[in-house]
Amino acid sequence: MALLKVKFDQKKRVKLAQGLWLMNWLSVLAGIIIFGLGLFLKIELRKRSDMMDNSESHFVPNSLIGMGVLSCVFNSLAGKICYDALDPAKYAKWKPWLKPYLAVCVLFNIVLFLVALCCFLLRGSLESTLAHGLKNGMKFYRDTDTPGRCFMKKTIDMLQIEFKCCGNNGFRDWFEIQWISNRYLDFSSKEVKDRIKSNVDGRYLVDGVPFSCCNPNSPRPCIQYQLTNNSAHYSYDHQTEELNLWARGCRAALLSYYSNLMNSVGAVTLLVWLFEVTITIGLRYLHTALEGVANPEDPECKSEGWLLEKSIPETWKAFLESVKKLGKGNQVEAEGVDAGQAPEAG
Repeated sequence: MALLKVKFDQKKRVKLAQGLWLMNWLSVLAGIIIFGLGLFLKIELRKRSDMMDNSESHFVPNSLIGMGVLSCVFNSLAGKICYDALDPAKYAKWKPWLKPYLAVCVLFNIVLFLVALCCFLLRGSLESTLAHGLKNGMKFYRDTDTPGRCFMKKTIDMLQIEFKCCGNNGFRDWFEIQWISNRYLDFSSKEVKDRIKSNVDGRYLVDGVPFSCCNPNSPRPCIQYQLTNNSAHYSYDHQTEELNLWARGCRAALLSYYSNLMNSVGAVTLLVWLFEVTITIGLRYLHTALEGVANPEDPECKSEGWLLEKSIPETWKAFLESVKKLGKGNQVEAEGVDAGQAPEAG
């Protein structure tokens, strides 16, 4: 028994074909939107690629770009099919290809759904990528004279200003690395010598942060050096007073920004997926309704359209049987090849 059977006359078939034609061209526009979102996301990730540990995060934007292109191609072709379906002579050339085309559309919808899910699931990998990337970037902050790293200071300063953040997890991360270049240290100074000698790795560590960590909204002039020394500043207690630095770490700030962006892209992709599924169902009804026309020379005759020719359990059973037959066929072919090679070997 056919699943979700619907009766069609000539008028309903024409309306269905015209509606699907319009929906397919709207879906072409949706494909362009998906392509644009993937391109925008790729550019946003590229902007801060120096702050990321690897390129795994580019899988989602690359997939969106590819799915956008495929959506435009498939829906343009489907629009042409729906337009030609109104003319029996033109439809005849598409008739043998409709079933394989619908199978490809189903596969496309599955992949599009998985890409939409990946948009929501990217947060985990992005979090570890940002954590390692920011940590390494902060280590290279002082290398303003090293080729390939001389831009890192500007990149991190602009990042902290734009996202109103400081350090990886917080401003104290700057206490654990030497972010001042040796070029700007006076090694004849006793203070500098003592600080370097007091550190096992021979690094110049200070309880200070770069200027880009300062919060301009604070009424007090920025205190960026000797943050843990209460006696170095008037009326100051670093444990009780709210520091005039950005409190949030840059990893949390970037993760929040990219998570919101990815959730928005994922929501749009899911809406497009629902639209594509609707079109695929409509194409299936159009295909079966045109196939069910008893007399092609009489366009006024009625026909029936359905989603599946059999019920879901029967369809699944038939699918498994076809897979088994395909496996047995390959096995027989392999045995035939082995049997043919045996006499030659003898």
